[in-house]
Amino acid sequence: MEKKIVKCISTGTSVTNDKGSAIFNCPGCRKHKIVRSYNARQTSVKYKCPACGFIGPN
Repeated sequence: MEKKIVKCISTGTSVTNDKGSAIFNCPGCRKHKIVRSYNARQTSVKYKCPACGFIGPN
């Protein structure tokens, strides 16, 4: 079975074993999963939902 590599939507870095990373549904459409690394969250790097165009963090 292959492991799926999960990457931060903002930086493209792998969040596997990244303590403090977060995966949540888009606040705009609630359909797309947003993946954020610890570093991107701490530095407030913006992300854009590929499904609806929602941009965060606000």
